[in-house]
Amino acid sequence: MALDKATVAHIATLARIRLSDAELEPLTAELSNILTWVEQLNEVATVGVAPMASTASVSLPMRDDVVIDGGCREAILGTAPRAARGFFTVPKVVE
Repeated sequence: MALDKATVAHIATLARIRLSDAELEPLTAELSNILTWVEQLNEVATVGVAPMASTASVSLPMRDDVVIDGGCREAILGTAPRAARGFFTVPKVVE
């Protein structure tokens, strides 16, 4: 499918893209080549061909939602620059 400059200029206007006349010529050829390639893809016979990959038939592994405390509070607080009474201590940032 070949596009002309007027059609590409109209598409650019709809897309709110400002193009100069120098940019319009190469873009017209590029878009025409892309549409030709898509037309070639439409000619491929895909009837009866199973898809190679699909997320529809895959189920996610499930696990029980169990709340735990982690059991490593002291180890985590040990990496803090400052800690007091079991919490991180940070400098005051609001006066």
